[in-house]
Amino acid sequence: RSSAKSYQGPGLEAGLKLLEKVKRQFEIPVLSDVHYPEEVAPCAEVLDIIQIPAYLCMQTGLTLEVAKTGKVVNVKKGQFLAPEDVGHIIRKIEETGNDKILLTERGSCFGYHNLVVDFKSLPIMRGLGYPVVFDVTHTIRKYGKPSADPAGGSPEFIEPLARAGVACGCDAIFIETHPNPCDARCDAASMLPLDRLEKLLRSLVELDTVSRKYS
Repeated sequence: RSSAKSYQGPGLEAGLKLLEKVKRQFEIPVLSDVHYPEEVAPCAEVLDIIQIPAYLCMQTGLTLEVAKTGKVVNVKKGQFLAPEDVGHIIRKIEETGNDKILLTERGSCFGYHNLVVDFKSLPIMRGLGYPVVFDVTHTIRKYGKPSADPAGGSPEFIEPLARAGVACGCDAIFIETHPNPCDARCDAASMLPLDRLEKLLRSLVELDTVSRKYS
């Protein structure tokens, strides 16, 4: 967070209770980040997918602790990392006997406060042998700027970038959405309004069907 006063979530115990409620009520798998090795065990009791944040993707101790749970591991590629170098992280996870891996593209640093998406990353990472997720909404964040600042993101690019990612063969899309983005407690500047989500998802499913005919 850009400020110590920024919202940092409800806390580990309360957060896991919320995710467990969502999982049970809607009968869907749930995913969340972990930031410290000591968080992994309690999170593994609830989460179906444990996510390693982009800034922490090179932390070997955390990666191994997550991998040892046997859960699906979603590795978010750091903004500073070449796509082919994700192979080093994959090998760490595989050494624990875990081959349930997802790789997430979330943009690359382009000067200060800006990210760009190199769409070559998607087929490069798919070539490493695991499904690739395209995180659309984090790629349009202006990192380093407060998420409540309207200048902190470019949400007008969410839909075109999502379509480009699907056309390039990603296996899943990661989208942050909110009924009223201005009221979101984090990443407000990069949220897709909830009332636009269904239309976008339907278009992505159609595009995916066409894209896979030629892949």
